Amino acid sequence: MHDERLDVENLHLWRGDRHVLRGVSFSLSRGECLQVTGPNGSGKTSLLRTLSALMYPEEGRVLWRGQDVRADLAAFHGALAYLGHEPPLKGELSARENLRYWIGVRRRIGSRALEAALELVGAGAWCDRLVRTLSAGQRRRVALAGLALLMVPLWLLDEPTTNLDREGQQLVADLIAEQRARGGMVVTAVHHELPASLRDLRRLELRA
Repeated sequence: MHDERLDVENLHLWRGDRHVLRGVSFSLSRGECLQVTGPNGSGKTSLLRTLSALMYPEEGRVLWRGQDVRADLAAFHGALAYLGHEPPLKGELSARENLRYWIGVRRRIGSRALEAALELVGAGAWCDRLVRTLSAGQRRRVALAGLALLMVPLWLLDEPTTNLDREGQQLVADLIAEQRARGGMVVTAVHHELPASLRDLRRLELRA
């Protein structure tokens, strides 16, 4: 993580006849976290999906390392982790199996790293149960374990504390702090602000 930088220039996005994003611009450098707030319908999820190139804006552009992300989508997607409302997990696989296959298609992981990630999120006691039998909070913890394992410079998180208790919310804060400490960047959309233990957050408020 040496020359990573995310630049967002004058994004305008329409959904049907709704002008969802209106000239959104910001830059993010190593070690920074941007907390995106706003009421329901203000475009927080649309912004994250646009940043990840899952949606294309009518105007403006997203640059990674100074280059428009559309110039090399494969390279850009290899540098980011996107965690949406629904964790990317298969119900008929265990938590451990999900991580092994989900992360395994992105990078090689050893058993020791896998076990450490499961323990980190408190999943050690139930990691061999099928994901479909887990609570929403437990599934979120498995997804957070995957996030920690990916080791990519850019995290895009949509309401990462959803379905988590206070301990789980602090876990999210700790993971974001670790990502920043190693020079990574985070853009996170939140309905309620992240734990106060996270310092020096940048903020962007969207309006409906």
